Amino acid sequence: MKPNNIDEWLDQLGQPSADRDYKPGHERMLSLLAPLNCQRPKLRIRIAGTNGKGSTAFMLAAALQAAGLKVGLYTSPHVLSFHERIRINGEPISDECLWNLLELIMPTALTAGASYFEVATALALYHFSQNSVDVEVLEAGVGARLDATTAVEADMALITPIGLDHEAWLGSTIAEVAEEKSYALKGCRWAFSAAQTAEILSILSKQHPNLQLAEPLNIPCLMPGGHQKTNAGLAYTAINSLLNEHIIEGHQATLQQAIALTVAPARLQYIPYQQAHIWLDAAHNRHAIEALLDSLPALANPFDAILVYTREDRSLLNELKLLQPFSRQLFSNSDEGGAINIPTVEEALKHALASNPNARILLLGSFTSVAAALRQLNISL
Repeated sequence: MKPNNIDEWLDQLGQPSADRDYKPGHERMLSLLAPLNCQRPKLRIRIAGTNGKGSTAFMLAAALQAAGLKVGLYTSPHVLSFHERIRINGEPISDECLWNLLELIMPTALTAGASYFEVATALALYHFSQNSVDVEVLEAGVGARLDATTAVEADMALITPIGLDHEAWLGSTIAEVAEEKSYALKGCRWAFSAAQTAEILSILSKQHPNLQLAEPLNIPCLMPGGHQKTNAGLAYTAINSLLNEHIIEGHQATLQQAIALTVAPARLQYIPYQQAHIWLDAAHNRHAIEALLDSLPALANPFDAILVYTREDRSLLNELKLLQPFSRQLFSNSDEGGAINIPTVEEALKHALASNPNARILLLGSFTSVAAALRQLNISL
């Protein structure tokens, strides 16, 4: 029976959350793309790494658009709506376009056993092709070597800071993870990386000997957090190389400003709520939480409450100790690590606001936790 709405189409693909959806290999992607005859854009850019991929992708897309290009941006996961994953010049795909694409692609997807992420990637590539974008910015999913986004050739690759995550798929050591991520560089004319350890840089350079290292961009960014200067520097180094080689046109100051003014959801996103001040961040691993720590005192010193809620198949218990000095109270769905045990993020948020209507609150843990908080507060993106 034909689905009645977009969610029913997508529900047939199972669990969309990151590594629970990961199916390594390119065979299914290639079978999805074969009948679509997608046209390669003038420029295709991959972004891989552990943390900062989404922020860097949004920054780079904004700068490319400021240079006068028509930009297709593919990111994941989404916060509130699947449509957020596929954007052209900042505008999410419409219901009508998405419905039509699902009707076209889903029969092949179900026959091939394609994953949620693979279907999303195929939808994005076909949508960008149909709309003749000048450039595609593709954020990798879990890995790179066998990621859906590396099933198609690219011209440029950016590697954000690499840390341990998705160990079940990528390996239990930083070297194994870096090796997997390094495949995003394969076949690319240009390759750039944010600052990494010497071990990681050695692995990346073996994949692309002309890898260039990006320095942080020391400008005020609208997205809070010192780590955003690293992401901004990576995006700016990439855009500047295209300027210098006359691949694109524009003024450095204009493109730099576009990067600085970029805002992406769930990255220390500030939500004023009645008398309270709330920040939401999808940081879901130690590497991401460590990157936030230096920036927290500038937001609240201390927070009245930090809520740490991640997916049921993950744990951030060891990271609670890192956060203790920054808050009067910690809330989690465990009473370990000095946290107050409240089962759900919705209940914890309600409790924190009831205890102190003027509270300064930070929520960390995952995109699903951020989405739950936004729905609890009745706030849309």
